[in-house]
Amino acid sequence: MPVPCEDFNYEAALLACAAGERAALQRLYEQEAARLLAVVRRIVRDGALAEDVLHDAWVNIWTRATSFDPARGSARGWIYSVARNLALNARRDDLREADLPQETLQVLDDQASLAAWDAVNRAGAWADSAGRVGHCLSELEPVRRDCILYAYVDGLTQKEIAARVSAPLGTVKAWIQRSLVALRACMS
Repeated sequence: MPVPCEDFNYEAALLACAAGERAALQRLYEQEAARLLAVVRRIVRDGALAEDVLHDAWVNIWTRATSFDPARGSARGWIYSVARNLALNARRDDLREADLPQETLQVLDDQASLAAWDAVNRAGAWADSAGRVGHCLSELEPVRRDCILYAYVDGLTQKEIAARVSAPLGTVKAWIQRSLVALRACMS
């Protein structure tokens, strides 16, 4: 697999996709496939389902590239939003099928979150693409790290995070704020 390029022009590639250039989709795929799969896998918590969701995401990226508007946000953010939204929908559908008590779902979610973080960290994918961020994240308390990952990787709102970690909204807001300060300090 090709090494991702730091100065990759996502907007140009996405606009080329909108113009029907298949090579542009290939370049996007080579640039982001591994990281998108990690994000989707973290959300859906199932490897096979993650691959299915990611396939659908690439189809959507190709077919909906014309709807990308650079004035509304970054191309890379748009690509991740497509994948994340499909993954969240798949996760919701999957949870609706499971008739488990909320406490059990929370424990499973917490365990899967830590396992996904450890897998990404061990694989080196996070460290390769984000430099010292992986080390700095591993220095945070697990619940605070989860809050950061839920917010910035999974795209959850602070209210959704509070429900997921069974903590008051104000506490979650404080954890996220303090964790961001700690990450900035660690990164400098």
